[in-house]
Amino acid sequence: MPPRHRTTLLAGLSLGTAMAMMAVAACSSAVQGPDSRTVQSAEAPFAWFNAAAAPAGWRTMELPDGTGVLSVPPDAAPAESDPGSVSATVSSPTGELRIYLNATPRQGSESLDNWNAFRLDHLADENSSPPTKIAGRSGMAFRGGTGSCVEDSYMTRVANNRYREIACIVAGSKGSSVLIVAAPADSWPLYSPVLEQAVNAYRAG
Repeated sequence: MPPRHRTTLLAGLSLGTAMAMMAVAACSSAVQGPDSRTVQSAEAPFAWFNAAAAPAGWRTMELPDGTGVLSVPPDAAPAESDPGSVSATVSSPTGELRIYLNATPRQGSESLDNWNAFRLDHLADENSSPPTKIAGRSGMAFRGGTGSCVEDSYMTRVANNRYREIACIVAGSKGSSVLIVAAPADSWPLYSPVLEQAVNAYRAG
């Protein structure tokens, strides 16, 4: 199954066996974590972000505890999730993963203030090499709440496949939830517009 809040993607397999379970663009600040790397860019981090309702035809998947609502494109299929989480994937006709979307209630010490360090440290622990931070931003006005996000890439421990993701923690009136959207790094330019729409449409409870 696809990754969740606590683990990371395993790539290159069919949809039925493609992913391992998961427990869970450009910024000038230093990466939080001694082994992570930061990619620099002149563009403001998450300049594309603009909270808005999902495009027509998208479906919603609400977290059972009411802390978040994930919007997914019409061709996304629900995927197995940990209890209390929701996930969806888009795959090719041959079963290769194209995009992955997940929402999970906050599970530990992650917060709006420590999110960049928390996520990057987790990826460093779970994968074969330190992640590369691409962008980070806090104080983001999501629908119904406030969020902090990090965009990064990482290499999986199994098969050394590279993925790129946007990972956010979003706090609303009912609590905090974590949003993960991801795709194989080499196809990011193709699928990132859809993933960015999913981030824009995410709604806190």
